[in-house]
Amino acid sequence: MEERKPIKKLLGVLPDDDVLAQCIHCGLCLATCPTYELTKLEISSPRGRIRLIKAVARGEMELSQKFADEMNFCLDCQACETACPAGVKYGSMVEAARVEVDNSEFISPLTKVVKKIALKYIVGSKRNLKIFARLLYFYQNFGLQKIVHFTGLIKLFGKNMGEIDKLAPRVSKKFSDTFIPEIFNPNGEVKYKTAMLTGCLMNVMFADVNKDTHELLQKIGCQIYTPKDQVCCGSMQAHNGDFETAHNLAKQLIKVFSREEYDYLISNSAGCGAFMKEYGSIFKDDPEYSERAKSLSSKVKDITEFLSEENPEIVYKTLEQTATYHDACHLAHTQKIVSQPRTVLSRIPGLNMVPLEESTWCCGSAGTYNIIQHETSMKILDRKMENIKNTGAGIVITGNPGCMRQIEYGAKRFKVAAKVLHPATVLNRVVEWNYKEKK
Repeated sequence: MEERKPIKKLLGVLPDDDVLAQCIHCGLCLATCPTYELTKLEISSPRGRIRLIKAVARGEMELSQKFADEMNFCLDCQACETACPAGVKYGSMVEAARVEVDNSEFISPLTKVVKKIALKYIVGSKRNLKIFARLLYFYQNFGLQKIVHFTGLIKLFGKNMGEIDKLAPRVSKKFSDTFIPEIFNPNGEVKYKTAMLTGCLMNVMFADVNKDTHELLQKIGCQIYTPKDQVCCGSMQAHNGDFETAHNLAKQLIKVFSREEYDYLISNSAGCGAFMKEYGSIFKDDPEYSERAKSLSSKVKDITEFLSEENPEIVYKTLEQTATYHDACHLAHTQKIVSQPRTVLSRIPGLNMVPLEESTWCCGSAGTYNIIQHETSMKILDRKMENIKNTGAGIVITGNPGCMRQIEYGAKRFKVAAKVLHPATVLNRVVEWNYKEKK
C-alpha cells in the first residue's frame, strides 16, 4: 500500500489525495501517449507526470522548470484516460498543474502576457474577437500576408512563425452570428426542440460549418434557438490553466442558454462539447448555478451524437466518394463518441468509408499546442498524415475545428491529396429537405 503524505495546497487547484491515488502505475497508458512515443522517457508519459504532480501536491518536491516543461509538453489528448483500467481523470490533473505553472516563476513574463491577452481578452470577449478577426481577415486577404512572407519579415518574430502563420485558420467573410437567426421555426411540424452553440472561433473562422450545421438541423424539422449574445464556452481557457476566466464564461453561457426551453444543445466542436458536458460537475457546489449547469450539461449533444441517437427520417442523395474518419481527441477520449459519427456517415449511399489506422491518435493540434510546441506538433502530424495517405481517401472527415485546420495544413505540407470536411458539411450536402425550405 502506497504511503500517503499530506497534500501541500499551493493555490488550491491541484486534485485532492483520493484523486491522485487513483493511478496504480500499471503503465497501460504508455502505448497511447504521443509524447512518450516520441521520447521513450517515463517522465513524458501520463504515469510519469502523475508522479510529478503527486510529489508537488504532497510537498515532496518544489515546482521546477522540468515540472513546468512536462506539464506543457503534454498534449492533454486524454488518450490515456481511454486506456486506463482504473478510470483516472488525468486531464483534470494536468490542467490543474498548468494553473500552478502559470502562477509560478517558470513561465516567462512574455508567454504569460501573450496567453492572457489571447485567451482572456481576445477569445474570451466576443466583441474583441470579432474586431481581431476582421483585422486578421484584412491581413489574410489584402496582400499583407504575402508581403511579410515574401520579404522574410515574418522570420523576425521567430524561426517557426512562417509556418505557424500558415497554420492559422482563414477568417470567414461573414461571421455566422450575422446570418443565423436567433429563433428558427420550421414550416412544418416541429420534430425536435434544439439550441445551437456557434462558439467563438467557430463563429469567425468556421462560419461555413455553423451554416451547414444549422441547415442540417432545419432539414430534419428542428426548432433552433441560437442566442446572439452567447459567448465562448471557456474550454480553451480551462485547458490552458485559466480556470477563473473559463468559469466566468461558462456562467455567462449558462445564463444565455437558460432563457429558452429545448431538449438538445447541439455542438459541432469536440472541445466545446466536452467542456460544456462538464459544467454540471464544475458547478456542483455552486448554489446559484448548480441546477442550471447540470441541466445544460445533460442536454449537450455533438451533432453526430444527436443524429445517431435520434435517427431522424432522412432522404439522402448519393455521394460517390472515398473518405476516412479521424477521431478528434475530445470527441473520442473525453466524450467517448466513436461509433456515432461512423454510424451516421455509413447511412450515406455511395460513400465508401475506409478505416484510418490509428484514427484515435492525436493529430498534434491540441488547442494551442501546434503554436507553443510547434516542432513536436509537426512530428505527430507527420505520423497522422502518413496514415491518411495510406487510406487513399479523397476526403478526411473530422469533428473538431483544430483538427480540421491541422490536417488541412498537413495535407499541403506532406503532399497528401485529400480535402478535410466536417461531418455536418458532408451531411448537409447530401440530406434532402423534409419540407419546404423556410424563407
